[in-house]
Amino acid sequence: METFETLVRAEFAPKNVYLNTASNGLLPARTVSAVQQAVRMRAEGTPLGPLYEDVEAVRASFARLAGVPVERVATGASVAEYGGLIAASLPAGAEVLTAEADFASLVNPFHMRGDLKVRAVPLDRLAESVRPDTALVAVSSAQSADGRLADLPAVRAAARAHGARTYVDASQSAGWLPMEAGEHDFLAAVGFKWLMGPHGAAFCVVPEDFGGLTPLLAGWVAGEVPWDSCYGPVENLARSARRFDISPGLFTFAGLRTSLELIEELGVSAIQAHDLALADRFRAGLATLGHEPVPAPGSAIVSVPGLGHRQPELGEAGIQVSDRAGNLRAAFHLYNAPEDVDRLLDVLSS
Repeated sequence: METFETLVRAEFAPKNVYLNTASNGLLPARTVSAVQQAVRMRAEGTPLGPLYEDVEAVRASFARLAGVPVERVATGASVAEYGGLIAASLPAGAEVLTAEADFASLVNPFHMRGDLKVRAVPLDRLAESVRPDTALVAVSSAQSADGRLADLPAVRAAARAHGARTYVDASQSAGWLPMEAGEHDFLAAVGFKWLMGPHGAAFCVVPEDFGGLTPLLAGWVAGEVPWDSCYGPVENLARSARRFDISPGLFTFAGLRTSLELIEELGVSAIQAHDLALADRFRAGLATLGHEPVPAPGSAIVSVPGLGHRQPELGEAGIQVSDRAGNLRAAFHLYNAPEDVDRLLDVLSS
């Protein structure tokens, strides 16, 4: 029986200390092979039916990870497109409550409407800031800039108490933190970060009644029978969330299928334990160096104020991290090991 470590070693062999999953996840070896095979199929003129089957396999895999029926999962290309659909469903003048400095792809579609009241408050005050005229609370489960986790149970409770819906962007947590998507009205996530897929795929979990969304981006793939929906208006939209799909990037989904299979094989709980152990090791090491990270207990992302300027130096030393708003951001995932943490601390101490 393969262990966590043997599975990971078989899939990853990074040439540097890669601590930047919050920007882009590494591709497993199986994913690289799957994408190459898909490209060969296209080059050789092979029928592409199996690649469309990959899309449905990916949808089913994400549904299992999200803990919802597959009929509630839509596939697309970006979180912003789903935010646009949600924004379009709100009446003029509706209030959308967000966290200050949350990721642009989450909040910007609501600002672009022009006739919504978008109110931003500190993340730790989000739940207490829901009020009777709040229509939607939109927040990232883990903040991109510093890894802070939203108190989603408190946000849900406050939203329900005031009749508001909730919209969660799980892009920085899907793959290492249980999504529990069934607890929210809407949940979206990209596939190229902690889910370790190629760029170009995203997901949205919608309510069974679709939550008032109109499939404004619907093309032929949104039909109940896509191949019978190629010409003229789509007469019969899919009876599931697939009505919110856009035409898929087939190479991307071919690769993402195998990435999600690996996550399911390893188990999110095991990945979470692995990632958090490394993040806590880094936090403990920072304390010995006299540095205090942004408080983000339970997060696989560690952000250190005042050290962002050292990102180029770390890059030259073969350590990939991010500089976000002057903070040094390190993100720990399943292909990282304790020696990666120790190497980062060693360079920072010099």
